[in-house]
Amino acid sequence: MRKTSATTLLGLALALGLAMALPAQARTIQVDDDSCGYRTPYDVRVDASGIRFQRDDGKPGDVFMHDGQLRVDDRALAVSAADAARLRQYEDKVRALLPEVAGIARDGVDVGFAAMRTVLMTFAEGEGERRKLVERLDRRHAQARADIDSTLGRGIWKHGAVSEALTDSVGETVGDLVGKVTASAVTAALSGDQAKVAALEARAQSLDKSIDKEMDAQGERLGERAKALCPRLQALGQLQQQFQFRLADGSRLQLVTYEKHNDKTPAKQEPDVASR
Repeated sequence: MRKTSATTLLGLALALGLAMALPAQARTIQVDDDSCGYRTPYDVRVDASGIRFQRDDGKPGDVFMHDGQLRVDDRALAVSAADAARLRQYEDKVRALLPEVAGIARDGVDVGFAAMRTVLMTFAEGEGERRKLVERLDRRHAQARADIDSTLGRGIWKHGAVSEALTDSVGETVGDLVGKVTASAVTAALSGDQAKVAALEARAQSLDKSIDKEMDAQGERLGERAKALCPRLQALGQLQQQFQFRLADGSRLQLVTYEKHNDKTPAKQEPDVASR
């Protein structure tokens, strides 16, 4: 019995380790993180009236721009004609950026749920159980996409929205799957059914190889799409450096900030475009 239990736990560890790693793998496609070295402390809302940047902590807490005009904490800020032109460029760049971020986020969610479907189809037993779990997975997949459509898809950027949509929805399915695989493993161990134990191990090992290969390929493609946005974030940082106006306290307006790799202290100066 001890040998059977140990063998079962080995297969179970492979299966559960893979399942629990899927949300983390999807989060390495850093759509809403600082993979480029750029980040914003603001939530962003883009609509026909303009672009609003808001945050609960720090000053300014509310920045609104549209057609070359700027309001900071509900007060109009006078800008030169040259800065008005830069503000229009800034607005145009942000407007063009968010739909592409939304597209990458949707595809990232699709990759995560496709991987979960593979895991589910590998371990679910019986047509009735498989259909029930697939239907539940599809509902959560649809909800995750709807969450992205209602935020990024409508020009609303919120911190952690992408990873939360994936982690919350996939995490529930992982819980279902963990319960199912655990029950199967315990049943096999207690019954001494060596054939079933071996089958569970074989499934886990086969899945481990095939899904790693697929996730690596998909993750690399999405990662390259995300990295392609980096120069556009850099351009926003460069525009900020060119603003001639100053805030009430004499500081520059910093809607996006640059941080050195593995250093959470904001850099004093945006990196020069030609040097990157």
